[in-house]
Amino acid sequence: MRIRCGFTVALDTFGSTPMTLLLNVRPKRHSDLRSREVITFDPPVVFQQFRDPFGNVATRILVPGGQIAMSADFEVEDYGRPDDYAPDARQIPVQDLPDEALPFLLGSRYCDTDKLSQTAWNLFGSTPEGWGRVQAIVGYAHDRLRFDYMQADAIRSAFDGHNQQVGVCSDFAHLAITL
Repeated sequence: MRIRCGFTVALDTFGSTPMTLLLNVRPKRHSDLRSREVITFDPPVVFQQFRDPFGNVATRILVPGGQIAMSADFEVEDYGRPDDYAPDARQIPVQDLPDEALPFLLGSRYCDTDKLSQTAWNLFGSTPEGWGRVQAIVGYAHDRLRFDYMQADAIRSAFDGHNQQVGVCSDFAHLAITL
């Protein structure tokens, strides 16, 4: 199926502001693009793109003071296959994880594990490890938050989203990752 995708994001800045944007389709899906994926800027700004350590296309810009709008409109082909289903996926004990995986377990500004750890244990500590636990956490985040784009908040953490019970896509992800 063809899906028309796009966005318009407008921001106000108090002065010249460097930004790194993650707005592009992941490179592994480029072959599925059915039209050009071009980000436009109003007012026009010089930009450069690079791949971040996770393989995402990142765009660097220097926003002049005032308002800037970023937008894109493109089509992508998706075959409608369901997400992978792996009910036998197991949970790997932390002590058995490779060293390079450990940084992904650290809390962050958005995934404030110190504030949600006890909640996570209370809610999911007795669920079956592995796939079942992951599905329980994802289901909880889905049911806990109400999507409302007009409530977007650049500084909302997982804890804030949990308490406010509202968010945008990143808030759902941050809550599920933190729990």
